[in-house]
Amino acid sequence: MAPLTPDQLRTRGRVEGLIRLMAPALDLVLAAGDRISRVVERDDVDYYPPRVTRGENTAPPGVESPSRTR
Repeated sequence: MAPLTPDQLRTRGRVEGLIRLMAPALDLVLAAGDRISRVVERDDVDYYPPRVTRGENTAPPGVESPSRTR
């Protein structure tokens, strides 16, 4: 990969600075959205928490999982 030009480095620094500046506000928006969604729909009957299954073959059909090939 070719090194960045000084102009590209300057632009990259500005964008990264803007992201650092906006990060706390974006975190607050995400936290508020999470709280609001929990208050608005407490009993979401369609919500199923993700489950981690161990030992099951989760590979696509026709592909053996690495744990079963040993």
